Amino acid sequence: MDVVTLSRIQFAMTAMFHFIFVPLTLGLSILVAIMETLYVKTGNELYLRMTKFWGKLFLINFALGVVTGITMEFQFGMNWAEYSKYVGDIFGAPLAIEATLAFFLESTFLGIWIFGWKKISKKAHAFAIWMVAIGSNISALWILVANAWMQHPVGYVLRNGRAEMTNFFALFSSYAITKFFHQILAGYTVGAFFVMGVSAYHLLRKSNLEFFKKSFKIAATFALIVAFAEIVVGDWHAYEVAKTQPTKLAAMESHWETQKGAPMYLLVFPNEAKEKNAIELLPIPKLLSFLAIHDFNGEVKGLKDFPKDERPPVLITFLSFRLMVGLGMLFALLALIGFYLSKKDKLVDTTLFLKIMLYMIPIPYIANFLGWTVAEVGRQPWIVYGVLKTADAVSKSISTSQVWMSLFGFVAFYSLLGVIDIYLLTKYAKKGPEESAISAKKAEAVTA
Repeated sequence: MDVVTLSRIQFAMTAMFHFIFVPLTLGLSILVAIMETLYVKTGNELYLRMTKFWGKLFLINFALGVVTGITMEFQFGMNWAEYSKYVGDIFGAPLAIEATLAFFLESTFLGIWIFGWKKISKKAHAFAIWMVAIGSNISALWILVANAWMQHPVGYVLRNGRAEMTNFFALFSSYAITKFFHQILAGYTVGAFFVMGVSAYHLLRKSNLEFFKKSFKIAATFALIVAFAEIVVGDWHAYEVAKTQPTKLAAMESHWETQKGAPMYLLVFPNEAKEKNAIELLPIPKLLSFLAIHDFNGEVKGLKDFPKDERPPVLITFLSFRLMVGLGMLFALLALIGFYLSKKDKLVDTTLFLKIMLYMIPIPYIANFLGWTVAEVGRQPWIVYGVLKTADAVSKSISTSQVWMSLFGFVAFYSLLGVIDIYLLTKYAKKGPEESAISAKKAEAVTA
């Protein structure tokens, strides 16, 4: 393999590893903040125990996620020096703001939250975890703004062989905004299904029933809102993709011929070599035009309208997109069922559903990975869409042996962190909540 391919594998691998931690941080921080707010509002100690139990799992995930994020940024200088020289003036700005503003905000208030128990008021303590959650989301905003610029470059001029920013606020394009909401809602889904899955584990074993029924109910309510919001935002984001990245949209749908009033096929499978679909069944007239352009008679460009060397890999993009959408629908259905069973207090009686929710814990992660595959593979061969090709962005001074060496190093380091994260999360999730002094006294009084 050449330097470009190896560098792409390395960045994809490190990004995927980092993304094991990010969505859970986004989702769990909000849920822990909701639980602590309920404690402050009601004074119910059950919510305090929930805050501490789920907060501990949040801290484990957050700490390991920070480490993986820091190492990613080294690659811009190591493997992608040409990219850094060409667009560093633009790409570096949101990353710098993310590090100095958002990360500083969440880290500062996380310290207050960890060490502030019984040292500051309950309201101030709850305020701290909300600041952590908001800081995490602001951090995601800047990262996604930077990535959105690579997908839809705006507010710049090409001068002296490099891109220079002319309008900072143009970074917040409608593409960037939809991308941000699409991603954070995906992260919230991971957090909600994590809490429901761990709760299901304990409910199946009939341990801490009241604690985990309440935890499940909060997460199911959150998941229901988030999953249906994601369907709306996902459609909004696909509309932006259709406007700005027509080759990616055509690959997502395996759409080869430019067509007005284009149908959507329920069963389709691409044959990239022959530039057509091997299977094309059950068309719904004009649906693709409506979904892509919000016009039943709108024109959707086909892949054949673009040079072959400017088309993304169709099969990977197509399958990733279809699977992601299918899983998104599944999440909405399961969230609806979970909310209904929680509201009717029938969770403990539905063993099959609880088992499904336990095994669903990793599935939202997979949906997140599929989404990033659509975004990043669907953008190829461009690293900055329409401006700079990936092959021209790699460092000129590195050899394949050097990239192999760093790739092995990253794999070993990240695998170790991944194993530690899964081990610690599993250990403390299975252990369950610790009994508080008050709860212990109540238990003693009952058993006396």
